Amino acid sequence: MSARPIDEPNRAASQLELLFDLTFVVAVAAVTAQLAHEIAAGHALAGIVPFLQVFFAIWWAWMNFTWFASSYDTDDVVYRVLTMVQMAGVLVLAAGVPAAIEHADYSVVTLGYVIMRIGLVLLWLRAGLEDRARRRTALRYAVGISVITVGWMYHSMAAPVTAELPLFVILAVLELAVPRWAERVEPTTWHPHHIAERYGLFTIILLGESVLAASRGVTGALETSEISSPFVMIAVSGLVVLFALWWLYFLVEAGEGLRDRRDRSYVWGYGHYGIFAALAALGAGLEVAVEQSGHAVTAAPLTVGYAVAIPVGVFLMLLWMVHARIVGESVLHAVLLSVCAAVVLALPLATPWIGVHGVVAAIAASCVLLVTVTIALNKARVPAPDSGTRRGRGRIGAAAQETSQ
Repeated sequence: MSARPIDEPNRAASQLELLFDLTFVVAVAAVTAQLAHEIAAGHALAGIVPFLQVFFAIWWAWMNFTWFASSYDTDDVVYRVLTMVQMAGVLVLAAGVPAAIEHADYSVVTLGYVIMRIGLVLLWLRAGLEDRARRRTALRYAVGISVITVGWMYHSMAAPVTAELPLFVILAVLELAVPRWAERVEPTTWHPHHIAERYGLFTIILLGESVLAASRGVTGALETSEISSPFVMIAVSGLVVLFALWWLYFLVEAGEGLRDRRDRSYVWGYGHYGIFAALAALGAGLEVAVEQSGHAVTAAPLTVGYAVAIPVGVFLMLLWMVHARIVGESVLHAVLLSVCAAVVLALPLATPWIGVHGVVAAIAASCVLLVTVTIALNKARVPAPDSGTRRGRGRIGAAAQETSQ
């Protein structure tokens, strides 16, 4: 298991990585559905902390494997089998999501997490055995992950109820610290464009989960009511919001920035937890918003409005903050994103007058306006070629055409 080159040309996600991601589709769908259930039942505040905890486990397990694979994807039999072990752990974790969010029972979630960590630790031990140049780094990863995994087992099985949340925060911070500690010896050879692609693919997965969640809301609404104008407005507006957020995220090319500023990759990578969690929560909010258009839910209309607005606002605020650390001249504008986020977060206050459907439509309009203005400003910033350049290009093009003929 030798380290792959940092500058390997045409590096892209492998078929195994894409299959690996599919198991996370199941896990994210489970946690999104449970959050939607809590919001609809009027327990949004009680459900948000378990949601963030479970989503941290999902995100961190995905991220650990992603960065490892970027450095050591040998794609041989042992590598594939240990990847399958981690996939099995994800499915076990997904099965424990309902108990974790509804009853604060994290035993099954922790079991799935431990299975995933076993597969990852064995991969790091193999890397330490076969990559002599980075042996100490690999062994530090293996030791750090193993020790903290024992901490998670204690958190799930023996920690006092009053200490569960503080202990979770401590263990999460220690998890985030392991890569910094391990990479001090000899950095791993992760590929910047491969990492940027992997994060983009996971973003698309989360947007797809939001579409799936909204479709569940459509199904629930149609089972008890006929198609109404609020129903159509929320369904269409929700799709527009997701499309606008997709557009904004992929305006930034992160691969070049990660290549030039590898030391800032931690802030970029860790900051995506908030972006990913916001997209997952948005799916839950849209599901409840669509569902309440067909029949009554326990949650107040203001709560449903904020269940959509808060994830969108968080996504917009974090998007620039994350990319600004690695991109020299960002195509995203901090002022525009901040103003749009402020407007979005204020819109639910108008729920008594325009309803949930009006709030979601206004959020969609705000996001569309943000995309439009951002594109226009970026086009205006690019200088137009002068006439001499155009004539030169014309002569070159004509010469090329004559040559080809």
